[in-house]
Amino acid sequence: MSHTIKEKSKLISRVRRIKGQLEAVERALESETGCADVLMLVASVRGAVGGLTSELIEDHIRHHVLDPAQEKDPEKAKGAADLIDVVRTYLK
Repeated sequence: MSHTIKEKSKLISRVRRIKGQLEAVERALESETGCADVLMLVASVRGAVGGLTSELIEDHIRHHVLDPAQEKDPEKAKGAADLIDVVRTYLK
């Protein structure tokens, strides 16, 4: 996955933020924080993981399937762009 190496520091930063969010969930559970607050923390972790997943899938499509910006066939370019939009929407 050579394209992930180019974005390595950005991706690692995202993973570290997610790790911090998970640690916040752990602390909340250990201190017996109210369930609504714990659920909000878990929702934020879920969103962060979804965002990371979306970014990785989008990069995969652009580098290993078809990059809409580089494709000469407008129909294929639109199909790839639509797929990327669907992934982003689904993983929000």
